[in-house]
Amino acid sequence: MERPRNKIITLLFFLYGFTVSYASPRSDIYRAYVGNRMDLWKDLIDRLESEKSQNNEQLLELVNYQYGYIGYCIGFKKRDEAKRYLELAEKNIEILGNRNYKPSDIHAYQSAFYGFKIGLNKLTAPVNGMKSMDHGKKALEYDKENYFAWIQYGNIQFYMPAAFGGSKKEGIEYFLKARQMLEKNPADLTDNWNFLSLLVIIGQSYTYINDFESARSVYEEILKLEPDFLYVKNELYPELLKKIAK
Repeated sequence: MERPRNKIITLLFFLYGFTVSYASPRSDIYRAYVGNRMDLWKDLIDRLESEKSQNNEQLLELVNYQYGYIGYCIGFKKRDEAKRYLELAEKNIEILGNRNYKPSDIHAYQSAFYGFKIGLNKLTAPVNGMKSMDHGKKALEYDKENYFAWIQYGNIQFYMPAAFGGSKKEGIEYFLKARQMLEKNPADLTDNWNFLSLLVIIGQSYTYINDFESARSVYEEILKLEPDFLYVKNELYPELLKKIAK
């Protein structure tokens, strides 16, 4: 009588193990971001890419982490590395697009990726800028509550020359709208690198237009949330205080 029972236990153990085998690296990515450990970030996305799941939600999560790493590479002039990870991310988003999974998110990432291509080659701005804008608009047509789409639309407005319709003020308004969307679900802010990144974008944008007091307010809020966020603690906030003191 024990053998059938043991088989059932073994089967249940297998099924349970299968359902919990994927552990989201969300917390690890967050800690890497706060601690300025992009080497750990890279290791994580490399592992996720090599073990790539066919689960749509997990694949989109990987794209988000690849998106963050590409932005870092462009910011630190690691052009070849940025191109390589952009190709991987585009392939992953194409898979999700073919499955018609979360069209708003798909278009939002495509908008971001065209923006990255401008960052890699300014000469492509006229063509890729329009493509980025088109995808940003489509993302919002599918879902006006998509905070990530509002971030991309904000980037478009902020960096587009005024002669072509860009507006720094409008861009910041879209960033603030994205923040409003994120904060509708406070539980989702825990270990969310995207939220901290958005606050950094807002602070940097205020600094860019010389609204130093607004920038200081944002940076102080960030440090209240994460006192050991090294990028803000050791770079952005001290640099801002120097500008205020001049």
